[in-house]
Amino acid sequence: MYHIQEFAALTGLSADTLRYYEKEGLLAPARDGNGYRIYSERDAAWLAFILRLKETNMPLAQIKAFARLRAEGEATLAARYALLLAHQQALATQLARLADHRAHLAEKLRHYEALLRSS
Repeated sequence: MYHIQEFAALTGLSADTLRYYEKEGLLAPARDGNGYRIYSERDAAWLAFILRLKETNMPLAQIKAFARLRAEGEATLAARYALLLAHQQALATQLARLADHRAHLAEKLRHYEALLRSS
């Protein structure tokens, strides 16, 4: 169990960011007898997943929707699956586009390398 400053150090996020995530409904830490936030290992695993979704450019609205579904429990498994599947498909499309851009860039670099060698 971690208080907010300990959890911030553990996750590399600021306490303000953790409070923001709580305000947005992404985190729901327990409270101790004095009302201080208490974060668990489960909170750490959930936050790691949130950050992974964020790193894949999932919009905050979708992350919030997933968090709401998760909070609703087992009855939302299909909806959560569908949300993640749609995001995976969007990532696949984005990766294909990036691969195409990379190929065109490599072609342009080969062109300039040839020009540099001939000059």
